[in-house]
Amino acid sequence: MPEKPVRVRFAPSPTGPLHIGGVRTALFNYLFAKKHNGKFILRIEDTDQARYVAGAEDYLLESLEWCGIKPDEGVNIGGDYGPYRQSERKESYHKYVKQLVEKEYAYYAFDTPEELEKKRKEYESRGETFTYNAAERNSLSNSLSLSAEEVKEKLNSGYPFVIRYKMPVGEELVFEDVIRGRVMVNTNTLDDKVLFKADGMPTYHLANVVDDYLMKISHVIRGEEWLPSLPLHVLLYRSFGWEAEMPEFAHMPLTLKPDGKGKLSKRDGDLGGFPVFPLSWTDPKTNKISKGYKESGYFPEAFINIIALLGWNPGTTQEIFSMDELIGAFSLEKVGKAGARFDPDKAKWFNHYYLQKQDMGTLADSFKEILEEKKADYADIDVRKVVELIRERANFVSDFWDQGHFFFKPPEEYDPKAVKKNWKEDTPGIMNELKQVLSDIEISEFTTENTEEKVKQWINKKELGMGKVMNPFRLSVVGALRGPHLFDIIALTGKKKTLKRIDQALKYIKK
Repeated sequence: MPEKPVRVRFAPSPTGPLHIGGVRTALFNYLFAKKHNGKFILRIEDTDQARYVAGAEDYLLESLEWCGIKPDEGVNIGGDYGPYRQSERKESYHKYVKQLVEKEYAYYAFDTPEELEKKRKEYESRGETFTYNAAERNSLSNSLSLSAEEVKEKLNSGYPFVIRYKMPVGEELVFEDVIRGRVMVNTNTLDDKVLFKADGMPTYHLANVVDDYLMKISHVIRGEEWLPSLPLHVLLYRSFGWEAEMPEFAHMPLTLKPDGKGKLSKRDGDLGGFPVFPLSWTDPKTNKISKGYKESGYFPEAFINIIALLGWNPGTTQEIFSMDELIGAFSLEKVGKAGARFDPDKAKWFNHYYLQKQDMGTLADSFKEILEEKKADYADIDVRKVVELIRERANFVSDFWDQGHFFFKPPEEYDPKAVKKNWKEDTPGIMNELKQVLSDIEISEFTTENTEEKVKQWINKKELGMGKVMNPFRLSVVGALRGPHLFDIIALTGKKKTLKRIDQALKYIKK
């Protein structure tokens, strides 16, 4: 049990749609908070105005709501530590970055983009890489290399500047990560990161640390891609004198492509035919729509189950978890270091499981919407019973039409391979006799049990063999050798339609 009250945050940037990896970060933070009776906070980190995408914040909020990940504090909710949108906290960052400059932990840098680009090209021409660090900063245009008068003149004249962190020289930093264990970094390998940009906005590094401190964040649980930033963040806590309040850090493994080779991207989803976003996203620049899990027919419970097992292992054979079960079982100690491979087929397996658990009436109503789109008449067919027969074969509600269209429409074609194998020279005569057997059954008695009994009695009496009759019979009713129990199908479609389909088959199937 953590020593201090648990307060964790999910802090996405509104620069585009929420990726699977982002949802997992939100989920792990949420599970950890709930496990320890803590608070889960939603903070929007919109300091990068150049990359801001209209509609992205609303998308983030809608996605979390669909997933069932409910913040305790944050944007559109409120709380004691707001505002929870960084652009609304802009003025507070000036105070803290000024402290760093005054204590000589940071400095003004006046280098223009053109000057820095020229420097990079000089290094590239020698086969080297330019880094703005302790070895270079005294030869560049900044408050460490310029005189106090020159610095004052530039600041007073409104000359553009950024504020960089002054990285210590030759220090061996050692810190702990809950997932990674002990991490050691020499400061000579690090550059002097920008903390404050020329547009007057803080960078992620400064705003992130200041906000985490002010919001009393106890644990920072985020993706592995932020691990290289951890040394700077630890140094910022030290520079501010906040070491005692510094949160514990946990960097989760990457979400990998299905083949395990590299980080999962939207392109992988496009190529593999599976979504990588929780909800559909329309790119405001291209108007191209990327389908989401919700629109692809996944249930939120299935989606959460998929995401939870990406990098986290409960240590048991259990694979199906409700949200409450996830909360009870979750711990950061069971999150692995290695990348977690995303398996689209396993995702379908999860959805299949949750489909079987859905309310039958709700599924029937969803199927009716599909039937109406297909202009299929279902007035005299019990759609609920159809769903009961076909849902075991489906992964999604959208599969119902493929698995059961023949309940509502007669075959428009017949499987040629099945016809060639099963429609013999004597089949028309047998089908005509079968028609008579079915015709003799009263409509009120045209049930699964009764039709099956009568037909099998006739087959046995004629010594025909089941396959010789049932395969052509199924072809006549379905158009292929597939589908649920045949007598269940004809009981639902009814006597009149069954006889009509046999007539149609006799007319169109020719040996």
